[in-house]
Amino acid sequence: MKVSPFPPDGSGFEAFVQQSAAGLLRLGNVLTLNRAAAEDLAQETLIRVGLAWSRLRSDGNPAGYAQRTMVNLFLNERRRRRPMPTDRIPETGCDDPALAAVDSTAAVRQILASLPPKQQAAIALRYLADLPNDEIARLLGCTPATVRSQLSRGLSNLRATMTVEG
Repeated sequence: MKVSPFPPDGSGFEAFVQQSAAGLLRLGNVLTLNRAAAEDLAQETLIRVGLAWSRLRSDGNPAGYAQRTMVNLFLNERRRRRPMPTDRIPETGCDDPALAAVDSTAAVRQILASLPPKQQAAIALRYLADLPNDEIARLLGCTPATVRSQLSRGLSNLRATMTVEG
């Protein structure tokens, strides 16, 4: 059993937020490819971690719980997302400059966003966050073999889409 570096009186949550918020925001950027959506995802993740803090203090791995929570929130949102008709064009949030440096074209972002949620998450975590397959499997709640399968299918879908559009 791991010993938590955070005090058991509850004050450790504030230290955890200060310590991990930037990393969660980076992970959110990798998953969503959008700064505003990443901020919302990080905020919702920290709310969920805060609600479960008393249980997490004794576990000793709140960072792992936060990462897994963020990936689950992302996957659930992608499954639920349905286009809503509207009479106005929605405003777009500003993108993360670091992410824009990696990929400045809207077309590639759109292609990535068109992938099924687990394929998009696997590709983002592998190629943008540079995580190993074992860590991706832990975050997605599957086996490393499933991660390899999701990566293979996702890359195949990307190649096919880029060939059709190219």
